[in-house]
Amino acid sequence: MLFDHCAECKRCCNTEQGQAPLEITLTATESDRIGEFCVDGNCQYLGDKGCTLGAKKPFSCTLYPLSYNPKARRFSFDTECPLMPIYFEQLGDPASEASEHLAQVSKQIQKLEATDPEFLQTNYEIDIDYFELKKLPTKPLTRSASK
Repeated sequence: MLFDHCAECKRCCNTEQGQAPLEITLTATESDRIGEFCVDGNCQYLGDKGCTLGAKKPFSCTLYPLSYNPKARRFSFDTECPLMPIYFEQLGDPASEASEHLAQVSKQIQKLEATDPEFLQTNYEIDIDYFELKKLPTKPLTRSASK
């Protein structure tokens, strides 16, 4: 399983000593529920088997290893994530975990475009400042029909 390796790697839930803390961008709803936090060393929600927040983890964490550019409506991938080659390869299979992940986050992004566009822009600004990104070999996200 594609994301099973995440609980072992935990690279995205840690910052190296001397590295600037990683601000976790929260949607307006998440901010009300969680408050705010940065990853400085180990994420406070990182457990032995991964994120202890489970399905309630922030959307920016669910989105990772992807980053979304709201102006270009395109996705990029953090090149430091060891899943990159597998993720890119799996995008050719619509039934794969990577394609499923991309579809899930795309749907959430379309909702956030209507309800919390500031989150999308802020998250992208943090991502481009913090991560080394490579464009995903996919077409730009289409506009939601509900708009």
